[in-house]
Amino acid sequence: MFRSRSKDEKAPTEKVTADLSKQPRDPQAPKGRPTPKRNEAQTQRRRAVSPPLDRKEAMRRQREARRADLARQREALASGDERYLPARDKGPVRRFVRDFVDSRFFVAELFLPLAVVILVMSMIQVGQLQNIAFLLWMAVIVLIVIDSIGLAIRLKKQLKQRFPNEPKRGAVAYGLMRTLQMRRLRLPKPQVKRGERP
Repeated sequence: MFRSRSKDEKAPTEKVTADLSKQPRDPQAPKGRPTPKRNEAQTQRRRAVSPPLDRKEAMRRQREARRADLARQREALASGDERYLPARDKGPVRRFVRDFVDSRFFVAELFLPLAVVILVMSMIQVGQLQNIAFLLWMAVIVLIVIDSIGLAIRLKKQLKQRFPNEPKRGAVAYGLMRTLQMRRLRLPKPQVKRGERP
C-alpha cells in the first residue's frame, strides 16, 4: 500500500499528460502545471521591480523623481494645468475661488507695498509724519478687514449656489490668502481679467 511505484506504473501517466497538453484546454479544467512556491513567486516579483544596487543609487533616483514632479508643478502653476497642480490648488471649487478673487480688486493686494511705505514714514524722526503713518496703518488694516468680510460673505454665497454637493472646507480661507498676494505674484497665475465674472 505504501510502497513506491515502479517505473512501469509511472510511464503511462506521463504519456497521458503529454497527449493532453496537445489538446486545447477547457477553461474550467485544471491549469496543468504546478503552482509556483512562494519564494519562487517572490523572487520573480523582485526581479521585475529591479531595485537599485546601492543606497546612493536609490537616493539619486528619488531626487530625480522629486525634481521632475516639482518641475511639472511649477509649469502647472504658471499655466493653470489642473493635472499637476499641488493638492491645495486642485479641484473645481479652488479654481472657482481663484477666478472669483482674480476678477476683483481688493485692498489687501496693496498691503505689502503700503506696509513698506508706512514703515519708512514711521522711521523718519518727524512727529507729525509718524502720526500720519500710524493713522494710515490703522486705515489700511480697517479697510482690509472690511474688504475681507465682504469677500467671505459673497464667496460663501456663490459656493453654496454653484457647488452644493462639493466639499468646500478651507475654500474661503484660500481666497482670503490669495487676496493678500499682489496679482502679478499669485500662483497659480490668474486665468481671468479684472471685471470678468467667473
